[in-house]
Amino acid sequence: EFSPLLAFGIAYWLGGVYVATAVLMAAMVVALLVGWRIKGKVSSMNAASTALVLVLGTATLVLRNVHFIQWKPSVFLWLLGAAFLVSAFIGKQPLAQRLLQGTIPDLKAGRSQWQRVNAAFVLFCAVAGAANLFIAYRASEATWIRFKVIVLPVAMPRARSTLTALPGAVLLEKPTKSKPAPPSTVSLPAVR
Repeated sequence: EFSPLLAFGIAYWLGGVYVATAVLMAAMVVALLVGWRIKGKVSSMNAASTALVLVLGTATLVLRNVHFIQWKPSVFLWLLGAAFLVSAFIGKQPLAQRLLQGTIPDLKAGRSQWQRVNAAFVLFCAVAGAANLFIAYRASEATWIRFKVIVLPVAMPRARSTLTALPGAVLLEKPTKSKPAPPSTVSLPAVR
């Protein structure tokens, strides 16, 4: 899963951004084919990521403009965020619930709690996509490469594990068995 990024980083240090872009394009296709061969199917996220790399990578190479490939992480994150956002309104379960529910044993959470986790994913994708472009346009090319190859791959699973670990924290809470409140014995004063 991370081998195309590793190949991209190594190719950048050896040959520059245009060589790295060509290597990334080839590595993404190889990774997609290997995944298909092993699992018998291609995940929609991998297919979308590969398609974005091929389109924006081709534009980068043909037009000799690094900004096209720099937009790829942002576009991908924003599309992912949009999928989380749309799932809050369409379907039986928000996308966060479909992706994470099986990873949290013994969790009984309601739709509103999953909606909050879903909203946190939307926020993460929006902020990470904006951070990518901020660094791409404000920092050096080498800094952006480090961000893409090191920070984003670390941040994505971190965000997922943080949001998965939230049961018992703020967004999701395991329901507790509550005892009914005793009947009130306070009498109210008569209204005159």
